[in-house]
Amino acid sequence: MKKIPFLLMAFLLMACGPSDRQKSGGKTQASSRDSAAFSSADGFQGTLVIPPQYLNTVTLSMGGIVKTLSLMPGENVRRGAVLGTVENPAFIDLQQTYLDSRAQLDYLEAEYRRQQNLSREEVASQKELQQSKADFLSMKSRVEASAEQLRQLGVNPEKLAEDGIVPYITVRAPAGGYVSNVQVNVGKYLNTGDPLCDIVDKDRMQLRLIAYEEDLARLKPESEFTFRVNGLGKKKFRATLISVGQQVDENDRTIELYARIAGLDPHFRPGMRVSAKIKR
Repeated sequence: MKKIPFLLMAFLLMACGPSDRQKSGGKTQASSRDSAAFSSADGFQGTLVIPPQYLNTVTLSMGGIVKTLSLMPGENVRRGAVLGTVENPAFIDLQQTYLDSRAQLDYLEAEYRRQQNLSREEVASQKELQQSKADFLSMKSRVEASAEQLRQLGVNPEKLAEDGIVPYITVRAPAGGYVSNVQVNVGKYLNTGDPLCDIVDKDRMQLRLIAYEEDLARLKPESEFTFRVNGLGKKKFRATLISVGQQVDENDRTIELYARIAGLDPHFRPGMRVSAKIKR
């Protein structure tokens, strides 16, 4: 009777063992079949993307409080269009510094010219001439530095001297395109370098596809694809291979492909999923 429990346990282990191994082996085999099927098929999955050089993030060269906004997500703006204004007392101080330095520069330049004339007539000493020159050059560099800071903030120093101090920093679109990823509102304080929004040039949209390393052998320069976009039905579009990634992902053994789209559709949006095939 004591042997019965041991015999029963042995029987249960024998019954369960093969089933578990079959389940585990089944998963492994299924995973291998899925990978092989993907890499050997003509199909590729991917998304629509904007190349980084055509995706502009609008940032501030000087922080401040957002006073006005004139942008909406999805709005098409031209290069140089006003996106908003920002208030910062330091901006006014910078303009005042420039104007004061410029006024002093005119005086120091005149004094330097006077000392040069006196030196030629041997009326002034070389020490006085050198000091006058140093003062003039120092102020000149200060004016040039202030002027460059103002240019980076969108202010023309020459017009500033004519029109007077500007109360707000004007933020303009660095390129034409569609507004996206708006991250501000009126009254919000932004630090230097904080993003205001993105400007997307949809005319430069490309196809990013995911391939396995086994697919590389059948990819040729200028390979052509046909693809469909989720949400746009069965309509087919064309694209041409322009770049193949040089780094294989160590986890899933995939590599990125980039293709130029022929004939952009107005319904295209960055991030939309696509299914593509190599054109025979």
